[in-house]
Amino acid sequence: ILPFVSVNQILLLLLVLTVCAILYNKVHQVPSTLKNEVDLESPEEMEEEIPVVICAAAGRMGAAVAAISSIHSNTEASVLFYIVGLKTTIPHIRKWIENSKLKEIKFKVVEFNPMVLKGKIRQDASRPELLQPLNFVRFYLPLLIQKHEKVIYLDDDVIVQGDIQELYDTKLAPGHAAAFSDDCDLPSTHEMIRSVGMQNTYMGFLDYRKQAIRDLGISPSTCSFNPGVIVANMTEWKRQRITKQLEKWMQRNVEENLYSSTLGGGVATSPMLIVFHGKYSSINPMWHIRHLGWSPDARYSEQFLQEAKLLHWNGRYKPWDYPSVHTDLWENWFIPDPSGKFKLTRPDS
Repeated sequence: ILPFVSVNQILLLLLVLTVCAILYNKVHQVPSTLKNEVDLESPEEMEEEIPVVICAAAGRMGAAVAAISSIHSNTEASVLFYIVGLKTTIPHIRKWIENSKLKEIKFKVVEFNPMVLKGKIRQDASRPELLQPLNFVRFYLPLLIQKHEKVIYLDDDVIVQGDIQELYDTKLAPGHAAAFSDDCDLPSTHEMIRSVGMQNTYMGFLDYRKQAIRDLGISPSTCSFNPGVIVANMTEWKRQRITKQLEKWMQRNVEENLYSSTLGGGVATSPMLIVFHGKYSSINPMWHIRHLGWSPDARYSEQFLQEAKLLHWNGRYKPWDYPSVHTDLWENWFIPDPSGKFKLTRPDS
């Protein structure tokens, strides 16, 4: 009798445990519909890291270092830096990071193969620095960054004074593959634009004498945007084949000279203006205060710059060179090159 009773008791106990387990799962399980809603509404919350893409070009590596330093120092968020370089420059930037206080950052070094640009860039003697291969890295973000839904791209000549989490949280409208800063968004920059003759409309970037440009149906007075700071949605970028569209306009420019020699000189900007016209979201204006490198004389007020979240020295006059303006704000974040190869150019050097 005893063995028979003990077996029954064991079976009963197993049955009770099974029922308890089923009830527990039902109480604690998130309904599948709710899971889908969470995924759809805020994919960025599902990611642990904020991916930030910055290029490290020969002769400008100090710029990338200062940008990375400023981002890392001003956030508690987990940032993963994708540092993009050419085969010849990668060892230098890696040693710089690993032998400085930046050694604690999370980063991946990515090699960009300039062969993808073969036949797609028209030579332009007026601003040869704009033809450097790394200027076109932003066109190929999905090929370089595989696992992220949302990505931040930054030019190297920026410093970040705010928390990069804020920029990452920029909302992109449905169907938009990217967010940019509109060149007409801040009244405080309008005086600067007028004083040094900067371009802030499509007329300054595209040659409206060409039929292919007129056929776009875009008014030449349309406000341009600056692609030096991008918040991008990789799913939409791939779905809309943005990279292929950009390459198409690069090849057309090689054949028809649609924008290379126009006033803006934006060899990488112009195809983006065409492809993203009317199809981009806006970045908070204080997250892209630009034109600091346009003139060695024109200056913003110190109070305005202190309130800015991101400063961009777009233009010829870079803060690691001389002459340039507001260099003190940039040098706050610069970390000297342990190898001594990269040196700041200063009037007393």
